[in-house]
Amino acid sequence: MQTHALPPDADPTAPRPAASGHAVTFVMLTVLLDMVGFGLIIPVLPKLIEGVGHVSLSQAAVIGGWMAFAFSITQFLFAPLMGNLSDRFGRRPLLLLAIAGLGADYLLHAWAPTLVWLFIGRALAGFCGSSWVIANAYIADVTAPEDRAKAFGMMGAAFGVGFVIGPAIGGLLGELGPRVPFVVAAIVSGLNLIYGWFVLPETLPPERRRKFELARSNPFGAFRVFRSYPGVLPLCAVMAVFFFASSVYPAIWPFWGMAKFGWSEAMVGASLAVFGLVMAAFQGFGTGPAVKYFGEARVVVVGLLCATIAATGYGFSGGVVAVVLLMVVHGPEGFVHPMLTAMMSKVVPDDAQGELQGGISAITNISMLAGTVFFAQVFGHFMSEERANPSPDVAYYIAGGLLAVALGLYILVRRGNWAKA
Repeated sequence: MQTHALPPDADPTAPRPAASGHAVTFVMLTVLLDMVGFGLIIPVLPKLIEGVGHVSLSQAAVIGGWMAFAFSITQFLFAPLMGNLSDRFGRRPLLLLAIAGLGADYLLHAWAPTLVWLFIGRALAGFCGSSWVIANAYIADVTAPEDRAKAFGMMGAAFGVGFVIGPAIGGLLGELGPRVPFVVAAIVSGLNLIYGWFVLPETLPPERRRKFELARSNPFGAFRVFRSYPGVLPLCAVMAVFFFASSVYPAIWPFWGMAKFGWSEAMVGASLAVFGLVMAAFQGFGTGPAVKYFGEARVVVVGLLCATIAATGYGFSGGVVAVVLLMVVHGPEGFVHPMLTAMMSKVVPDDAQGELQGGISAITNISMLAGTVFFAQVFGHFMSEERANPSPDVAYYIAGGLLAVALGLYILVRRGNWAKA
């Protein structure tokens, strides 16, 4: 989230507006539901695309990749706009608008008669998914600086919990039909909107608002940090390759499980829930001890090595037991992003940390956007009905190779002392 100077007539020492427990709970619930909605769609998306588009599973994977593109590109383009509009008109109306839009997206998926409507729904979800930007601003409005780390940690926990329960619920409801989860999600969003209408106060008083400027909503402006602080560029390159390769999972996981093992929607959801729990456990309980005993630089090596083994291993796996074991091996991958971020933050001055985080977010979004489309195309190509020996695993072999490249690049960066940690 961008930081802006206060209007000339604003008093920076003025007390922050108080927010009721209900209001803070509501914001956390909004973030939770965003991730529930994101996770909910994954188990049922293959069957929904197949049914609506009357296509094969391999064709559905390709279409799913482009739908993910529609979601990601609108989120990338409109997140800065939503944040800037909330600086002008206040947090409450923009947050409620985002929740209403997500509910509309769920209804579109539940009703969509053609693939075009599914794409419209995904684009709308990307636009409204930018509600996390406003939620962060809301929390910053009502939280003292020394308490924000804890508050944002709770936001991160809401993200994690949402991704665990979203796929699980989506998979179970998907057994009743691929559109059922979206009906339930629309109802939940509607209840959340009603709840927020009555309990959510405005936290940005008129005297602290600023004039809206379209130029400040340029999403590509976040990349300026890499031009201003070239010391972050080498590690940024590692992160870009890492996220490009890791996007293989949101791109093909449900399609791969159905094609290779014959998984049902419930099984896809259960696998994603287990995956989320493993990642949460490593990040929540393992990050501190790992850094303490090995240091940030070595932890990144371990994380990238485990990521390489896991991605390649999924391609060779022969059953559910092997997949679960590989998920455990996969866990340390969760160290890579926070460690690289911490290392980059050490080569950027304190007054540019927010700019750095915006740049990292932009690189992450662009890398995953491109990777999701790429791996969806790879899966569709090698699973095509025209191929003599179709394989659902090639995308994982490519991802494993790219993660090995990220590991090698990182080692070169460290030996060249391009960044200090």
